[in-house]
Order: sequence, then structure tokens, then C-alpha cells
Amino acid sequence: MPRTVITGGAGFLGSHLCDHFLAQGHEVICIDNLLTGNASNIGHLASVERFQFIERSVTEPIELEGAVDHVLHFASPASPTDYLRFPIETLQAGSAGTRHALELARAGNARFLLASTSEVYGDPQVHPQREDYWGNVNPIGHRSVYDEAKRFAEALTMAYHRAYGVETRIVRIFNTYGPRMRLEDGRALPNFLSQALGGRDITIYGDGSQTRSFCYVDDTVAGIARLLDSSEILPVNVGNPSEITILEFAKAVLELTGSTSRLHFQPFPEGYGDDPKVRRPDIGRARSKLHWEPKVPLREGLNRTIEYFKARMRAGGQET
Repeated sequence: MPRTVITGGAGFLGSHLCDHFLAQGHEVICIDNLLTGNASNIGHLASVERFQFIERSVTEPIELEGAVDHVLHFASPASPTDYLRFPIETLQAGSAGTRHALELARAGNARFLLASTSEVYGDPQVHPQREDYWGNVNPIGHRSVYDEAKRFAEALTMAYHRAYGVETRIVRIFNTYGPRMRLEDGRALPNFLSQALGGRDITIYGDGSQTRSFCYVDDTVAGIARLLDSSEILPVNVGNPSEITILEFAKAVLELTGSTSRLHFQPFPEGYGDDPKVRRPDIGRARSKLHWEPKVPLREGLNRTIEYFKARMRAGGQET
């Protein structure tokens, strides 16, 4: 039985990974300090014998008894609201946290997978973004606490591979959405859904012409799992190459929710000045190396997510 450690496993994406690997017959150890994760995301796993939750920070050394086969490092605030609120913790998760997760993999001769991000490309001047593009990041901007933490984490991961022979994988995740996102986490989809379902104006920063590429969580998890099982050492983009403007996305949310909310345009708040104007992954490497591409259409994924958020709101929960 493979033994898989997932840091940040109580977060949105991490909790879905816990589900996936348990379904594959793994023993799963979830490590999370619940800074931005939520125990309710993994509450349904409490009675599963092959699942263990450890509440602790990865900024401290990770010591576990027994063999470890895989270490997936997903511990980090991931939305602008979170990493602007917790800048030091975000930098620590990408630096000390990544090193401690790598040391765990090194000690157990385990395969290591780093959750990186499309944010390493910054406000890109190359479109779509390929893995060989070095990016356009402001190293002292507000967003740099996340962008540079992930860029450093990638560098550290490759250093451990080259210096110590650790089997490493790096996934650059583009905008992912689905059930278990927090309604108020600051990203476009939960913001729009929270406002639309609550009958409030939908806030669009700027003129809404900035683009994103939204990938449903099941597709993202499938891509990550394929990368873990592959022999690919170089970073791999995992995301949906279907690009949409934020304005178009907001209108789709209004249509699918049946909301009468109005669109409200306002300037970008402080800290959003380096917000990428375009974002679309080139997934040629994922297609050729992993034989992966997303399958869930945007409307289908949105409908699934809307039903989840409606249920949460009916239950009186604003956070997931």
C-alpha cells in the first residue's frame, strides 16, 4: 500500500487530492496548520482507517514514523486575499516549508511533487504561457510574497534533485475551481458566486478585459496524479487552455445562477497592481508527456460548483 503525505491537505485542492489517493488505495497522511485550510474539507475522511490528519505547520521539520512513498507539497495560502493577509507565512511555506517537505522525501527516498503556480509567470509578456518562459514578476510588489515563494520553491526542488538525487516533479497549476472553495477567499469565482447567490452587485476590478483560464478541480487532480506517476522532471503546466475574460465569466455566472445582480466596476484595490492581464496555459507538455488534457466543460463545472455553494448557503455556512 503506497503511503502518501499531502501538506496543505485540508485546503481546497489538497483535500481533493486526499480523496483521490485514498480512492487509489493509498494510505494518506494530511498535514495542515489550518491557517487557510479547513477541517470540514476532510471531515468525511475521519473514519477512514487509511487516513491520518496531523495539525501542524510545515515551517517546522516533518518527522514521521514508517516508510513514505510520495510527498506532495501543497501547503501555502493560495488566493490573493490570503497571501496578502499572511505575507510572511506565505514566504515561509515556500521556503522553509518546501525544504522540510523535501527533507522528508529525501529521508524516505520518496517521490516529491511541488505545487507551483501560473503566478511564477507574473504579468506575462508571452501568451499563452509555456514552461520555458521565465516570467515577468515584480520581486518587491505585494503579490511577490506568493510569486517569489513559488519561484524559490521550484529552484529549491531542482537543487534537491540535482544535489541529492531526489525524485522530483513540479506542477504549475492554473486557475482551478470547484467544490470546497471558500466563498470569500478573494478569487474571481467564489467572489462572483457569493455575490450572485446573495443578490449583491458583482464586483469587477478594472474593465473586466483581463483573462483567465478556469480548470475544474477533477481535471486538475487528474493532471497532478499523472505527473506524479510520470518520469517528467521539468515543470508542467496543468490548466485549461480555454481562455475567457473576467467580464464574460461574470456574465456566465449570472446566467447560470439566474441572479438579478448587477455588474459593478471599480478600480483594483491595493496589492492588485501586478494582477496578470492575460493568463492561458500552453499544455503541449502535459499532452505529450502525461497524455492529459481537461475534460470538464466550463458550464458543467460551474453548475456543479454552484450547486455545492447553494447547499452550503442553505446550511448556513459561508466558509468551506
